[in-house]
Amino acid sequence: MFTQSAHLYDAIYELRHNFAAEAARLHDVIEQRMLVGRRTLLDVACGTGAHLPHLGRYYVVEGLDLDAGMLAVARERNPTVPLHRGDMVTFDLGRRFDAVVCLGSSIGYAKTVSRLHQTLANLSRHVVDGGMVIVEPWFPPETWEVGRLTADLVDRPDLKNARVLVSSLEGTLSVLDIHYLVATHEGVERFSERHELGLFTHDEYLAAFEAALLDVTHDPEGLIGRGLYVGTRRSESPRRSAGAVKRSPAPSSLPPGATSPPDSRLSRSPSAFGDGPSASTPLRVDAHPLPAWPPLPVCR
Repeated sequence: MFTQSAHLYDAIYELRHNFAAEAARLHDVIEQRMLVGRRTLLDVACGTGAHLPHLGRYYVVEGLDLDAGMLAVARERNPTVPLHRGDMVTFDLGRRFDAVVCLGSSIGYAKTVSRLHQTLANLSRHVVDGGMVIVEPWFPPETWEVGRLTADLVDRPDLKNARVLVSSLEGTLSVLDIHYLVATHEGVERFSERHELGLFTHDEYLAAFEAALLDVTHDPEGLIGRGLYVGTRRSESPRRSAGAVKRSPAPSSLPPGATSPPDSRLSRSPSAFGDGPSASTPLRVDAHPLPAWPPLPVCR
C-alpha cells in the first residue's frame, strides 16, 4: 500500500482534512447514539494516527494498521498511545472496546464482499454489546469515475512533491496507480504505488453490518461528504453468550482534558467525488452467520 509514501502522507492530505473537527463530529455521533461506556475506542486502519490525538480528548484510544511505515509515523505523533500492527480482516487484540472506528475509506481495502463481511464481523467482535462500529465508506460503484485525472502538489521549503494518477477499474475494484515525484535537500526520487479498493454498494454495506450483529444506520454526509455507516452491536443470543465475560465497571475519569452481478452495477459519473448514497433507515436482511468466535474480555 503506502510502502514508499508513508512519510509523505500527512503533507499531501493535511489540506484536505480538519482532523480535530472530524474527531469532534465523530464524538457527537457516538454521544448521540451510544448509551453504554463511551470510554475506550479503537481506530482500525489508523494510518499515520492523525485522528488519535483529537479522539484522545474524549476516549482512551488505541490504533491498528497493517502498514509498518504508517505506524512508524503514527508512533512519532502518538508516543503514549498503544499501536498495533494487523490486518483489519483478521486481527485479534483479545479484548473489546466501547467503540471501533474505521475511517479514511480504508474499508475499501477489503476488496471483496466476502472480505467486507469478514471485516465487519471482526470489528463487531471487538465491540461490547451496545457499543458502536463506525465505518467511513469508499465510493460506491455508481459514483466511481473511470479516467478521472488527479494531481496533488506539496510546495514547502523542505519538500516538493507531485502526486498524479488516472483512476481505472478492474471488475469491481477501483484501481489507483499513483506516481510520485519527490524533491528534498537529499535529492529527487520517483516511484509509484498501486492501490486496489472494492466498490461496495449501499445494500452490501448494510448486509455486512447486519450479518455482524450490528443495527445500522447511514449518515449520507459523514465527516467529509463520503457518509458514515453507524452500527450498534446487538446483544448476543443466549447460545452464543453463555461464556461471555461480564462488563467491567467504567473508569471514574476520562483521559486528561476529556469532555463528556457485479459488473452491471458499474457506471461512469462526474459525481465520483460527491455525496454517497441516500440516507436509509435501519434495514434487516438475511444475514450470513457469524463465525463461532470466543467472547473477548472488555478493555478498561
